[in-house]
Order: sequence, then C-alpha cells, then structure tokens
Amino acid sequence: MNKPKKSHMNAARRIFRYVKGTMRYGLLFPTGLKDDCESLSSYSDSDWGGDATDRRSTSGYVMLYNGASIAWCTKKQPVTALSTCEAEYIAGTFATCQMVWLDSVLRELKCELQKPLKLMIDNKSAINLAKNPVSHGRSKHIETRFHFIREQVMNGNIVLVYCPTEIQLADGFTKSVKLDRFEFLREKLGLVST
Repeated sequence: MNKPKKSHMNAARRIFRYVKGTMRYGLLFPTGLKDDCESLSSYSDSDWGGDATDRRSTSGYVMLYNGASIAWCTKKQPVTALSTCEAEYIAGTFATCQMVWLDSVLRELKCELQKPLKLMIDNKSAINLAKNPVSHGRSKHIETRFHFIREQVMNGNIVLVYCPTEIQLADGFTKSVKLDRFEFLREKLGLVST
C-alpha cells in the first residue's frame, strides 16, 4: 500500500482481531441429506452507491447446496447504478451467471437440479425489470451484458422470487450489519464453531 495512514493500520488491526477471534469457525456441510442433488438456494443483494469515492454499488450473492454455502461473492459493480433497482438487477445478473455455471458443473457430476432455479431478491422493481423485456426510460441505458438475467428468466431456467430483507442471506455481503443480524446470517450460511 502506498503511504499508509493511521486509519489503515487501525483497519488492519481490526481485521486481524476478527480473524483471531473467529478461527474456530468453519463451514458445515451436513451429511445424511437426500441424495437427489436438487436443492440449490441462491440469494443476491446490493447496496446502492455505497462507495463514497465513485458512488458505485457493491453486489453480493451466496449459493447454498443442500443447506451448505458452496459459492459466494462480494464485488464492486463495474458501472455506477442510477437506482436501487438497477443496482439489484446487476447483482442479480452476477448471481445468475454463477448459478448457470454451478448448474453445468453439477450436471457433469450427474446431479440434476430441479428447474427452474430460484434466485431470491429483495427488490420487487428489479424482479419486474427482469420479467419485462420492454425497455423503459428508466432502464434503457443499462448495458446489454446485464440483461443475461432477463434471458435466463425468459428461457425458464431461472425464476426470481421476492425475499424480504429480513431473510435475505446475501445482506451481509453488501453492507455492514449489527451484531445480532451478523450472527443470524453466520448461522444460516453454515458457519459454525468447531
């Protein structure tokens, strides 16, 4: 890092304290579940303009296979979203790409997922945008590559399901959350004390 400041050192110390305090946690992959290879739960979320410097949003998603977290990502969006709807739509596209890839990997392993795959999103406007192929004044500027989610919905490969923020498991990937919320998400994502 070029010219580190005291605030950078404080942040690094905080991270090290967190890592030291959570070393006993690990991912739980439950045994004794059905062998039919059909359960994939996917969640995507976004903040809106959370980066104070360039106002870009942060996307996050998580996929759980038979109750175990197998894929997750937090990523700054490559463009500045003009609305919460657009930010959530882009986050949904990132998650959709991962879901399509996971589906192909699991098919190679002879595990057929039940179709359509479900993606949980906590923004009704983003869900409606993905279901409606018509360009509107508020969405016509969205780059073509982000409409991959719409294509997958139209082809019947993915269904978007509204999920209240309270049960949105990708929430902690996009914004800071209070301790009780953090502990709830940690448990639901399968991070347990060993």
